[in-house]
Amino acid sequence: MTKNITLAVTGSISAYKAADLTSLLTKAGYNVTVLMTEAAQAFITPLTLQVLSKNTVHLDVMREDDVSIVNHIELAKKTDLFLLAPASANTIAHLAYGFADNIVTSVALALPQETPKFYAPAMNTKMFLHPATQENMKRLESYGYQQIQPKSALLACGDVGVGALANVNDIYQQIISYFEA
Repeated sequence: MTKNITLAVTGSISAYKAADLTSLLTKAGYNVTVLMTEAAQAFITPLTLQVLSKNTVHLDVMREDDVSIVNHIELAKKTDLFLLAPASANTIAHLAYGFADNIVTSVALALPQETPKFYAPAMNTKMFLHPATQENMKRLESYGYQQIQPKSALLACGDVGVGALANVNDIYQQIISYFEA
């Protein structure tokens, strides 16, 4: 039986790496449904992820193409694994405090409690190490989210430090390992 992975892409320069991640997961036989925040769309087009996933990319929580269903609830029900990659500080904060103001946060809050949830932070070092972000990540983990650790690297802003999105292959391997366990 094909597993359904919901990949939520948020506003980070690392959003372009969602293309490689989508491609790897799709080629491995997973059904990948992509959700994108408005900020993510500034970094990568939905069409790229649609072509790679062979599925509609969901952009707006208020868009209901089928009047017989509530889209974000149905997407949550069909999710076998939720992956937030890249996870911006903004989206981490929204999820930590239960905001459901876009398609990503609405689907995330509608997930059944037993659905496995992973997140891969990607942001500037100072943002990642800020006490508010650290506290928000602890909250997410108390809700059952598993962090895929960011790496230390030269960041897009020119700073060097922790906060770069984990290698796409490492994210992919963690997801594959979860299903193989």
